[in-house]
Amino acid sequence: MKRTRMPPDPRPRAGHDEAGLDAAVARAADLVRDADALLIGAGAGIGVDSGLPDFRGDHGFWRAYPPLAARGIRFVEIANPHSFEADPALAWGFYGHRLALYRATVPHEGFAILKALGASLPHGAFVFTSNVDGQFQRAGFDPGRIVEYHGSIHHLQCTRPCSDAIWAADTVTPQVDPSTCTMALPLPACPRCGALARPSILMFNDSRWLQARSEAQYTRFTAWRAQVQRPVVIELGAGTDIPSVRRLCETQRAPLIRINPREPAVAAGSGVGIAAGALDVLRRLRTALAN
Repeated sequence: MKRTRMPPDPRPRAGHDEAGLDAAVARAADLVRDADALLIGAGAGIGVDSGLPDFRGDHGFWRAYPPLAARGIRFVEIANPHSFEADPALAWGFYGHRLALYRATVPHEGFAILKALGASLPHGAFVFTSNVDGQFQRAGFDPGRIVEYHGSIHHLQCTRPCSDAIWAADTVTPQVDPSTCTMALPLPACPRCGALARPSILMFNDSRWLQARSEAQYTRFTAWRAQVQRPVVIELGAGTDIPSVRRLCETQRAPLIRINPREPAVAAGSGVGIAAGALDVLRRLRTALAN
C-alpha cells in the first residue's frame, strides 16, 4: 500500500489569516491529489451555508424555535421519544417543521464541488453523516453510497414499535402553526397497528429507534472501504458534542482534512485542520486543484 507523505501541520489556531488559509488549502489539495477515493464526513455545520440551523447550544435552538423557548423546552427534551408520548402534536410540530424545511432547502454549491471531486477519483466517494436532512441525496449523491448514521427524517417508523418496518415519509405534508409549534391533525400513523408514527432517527434517550436501514448503509460502506487503498477524508462541520462523525473520520488511517470554524484541530501528522466554513474552503480547494 502506498503511504501518503504528510506535510508538516502545526495545530491550527482558532482561525486563519488569508495567507494561512491559502496555505492550509494548498496542503489539503496535495492530500487529495494523492488519493484514490474520497470519504466525506459531514456534521450539521455543512448545512449552515444552505441556511440550515445547527442548534449549537440551547440558545441557538431557541432562536430557531421561539415557541419552545417561551416554554423553556430544551433541544434534548423535544428531540426525545418521550415527547411523542407527552405531547404528540408538539413533537410532530418540531419534526414536521424540520421535515418541511429540509424538503425546501437547496443544497449549497459545496455539495456539487464534493460530488465532482469524488467523481474524479478511481473509487469515487462515500458519505458518512450524522445529519438526518437528506441533503446529500438532494444534491445528487448516489443513495447507495451514503451512511445516515443517525437515520433520516424522510423515513418513519412506529413509536411502539410494532414491527421492524421503516417507510418513506413522502405522504406526510406537515401543517405547523408557527405560533405554537404544533402540527395539525391527523398526525402520521403506523399503517400496521394505527399507533402514532415518528421519524426514524436516533433521538436522545432513544431505545426504540430501528437501526436496520442505517446498518445496511454501513455494511455497504465497509465493503467500499475494503476496496480503497489511498482514501482522503474530508470532514465538514462535525462537532465534538456528538462526535460520531469525528470518530469515524479519525479511525480511517487516512489523511484527514478537517474543515470546522470552531473546532479544526487535528492530531499532529494526521492531516490539516482548516478554521473556516465549508463552502468557502471547498471553493478554494476547487481552485487549488485546478491550478
